[in-house]
Amino acid sequence: MNLAFVESPVQLLNVLEWAHARPGAPPDVVPEGLGRRGDRGAELTVVVLSPTDPMSRGQLRRMAELARDEGFTVRWQEARGGTGAPLKTVRQLAPMLHRAERIVIGDPFSRYVQLLLTLVGGKDLTVVDDGTATMEFVAQLARGEKLVRWHRRGRRGPREMVLAPVTFLARRRLTPSRSRRVEVFTSMPVEPPPGITVTPNLFGWTRARFGPPKITRGADLVGTSLVETGVVDPDQYVEAVTALARTHGATRYFAHRRESSDKLHRLAVETGLEIVRPDLPLELIARRGPIGATVLSFPSTVVHTLPLALAGTGIRVAVCDISPKWLRDSASPRAQGFLAGVTGTARDVQRLPAPA
Repeated sequence: MNLAFVESPVQLLNVLEWAHARPGAPPDVVPEGLGRRGDRGAELTVVVLSPTDPMSRGQLRRMAELARDEGFTVRWQEARGGTGAPLKTVRQLAPMLHRAERIVIGDPFSRYVQLLLTLVGGKDLTVVDDGTATMEFVAQLARGEKLVRWHRRGRRGPREMVLAPVTFLARRRLTPSRSRRVEVFTSMPVEPPPGITVTPNLFGWTRARFGPPKITRGADLVGTSLVETGVVDPDQYVEAVTALARTHGATRYFAHRRESSDKLHRLAVETGLEIVRPDLPLELIARRGPIGATVLSFPSTVVHTLPLALAGTGIRVAVCDISPKWLRDSASPRAQGFLAGVTGTARDVQRLPAPA
């Protein structure tokens, strides 16, 4: 049995892509909206470690329905429902961890996942994309560094010190050994350390199940949570969105699930854009359509994934650079370099300069 732990809609999407891409998976002959049930469903159990924010929960519910339609078992775990929830969750999941032959995870930086990895032992591991964080994870693993999200400054508070042994052991679990194979299933450009297998995520499941999309005139703009993570100044962000929309004729703004309601309201008032809160990851929304002939984005996961999901449709994906002037004083020193790397390594996209 393969056991997957996911905490976001994108992670669950990429678990489905991983299952689809495995050798022996059935061919792509099922019409959109129909599930593909069979022996494969018994091979994978997905555990959703449910987050607390409503947008993520809503998208995860929809993705869970799609996973069940594919014949997979999905277990919804209220992993954050109070102070005792984490330990209760670990106790409940321990028997499943021991029975599993392979563990699939979506976020190696997650403290929750790291705690579960301490119980894994010598089992094979697969890491599926959790967005651009995969690039940083592989780079840190190759350099032998501790696992720290790119937008954090790396300060060690009491909580980090208490969890340091857990993070250290989780990192050992994510390192290949004689008894443990490690795979990274990704659409991102990565250079793994020796011993790690990289399997490309080409979004074959998404393209087989959805589309081709209806294409509208004009452009659509993809939102980002760089303001919410403390990287980009909110005033600068609103000005940049306004300039992009005006220059390229964008009419809709697809909000990131972590964007605040206050910021989205301000964008609607000041830019006139229609704010769309998707009920599924953007790769599926775009593939279903309708979608603009041009999709504009700031440096983010979608500049790597949308060209794959929309391959053959003729839709243009354009990425706008982040000006250093937009960064907040509290932003991590690594922020500018990381964001530039996200843009610079993207394939089949058009580069746009940051609006003046």
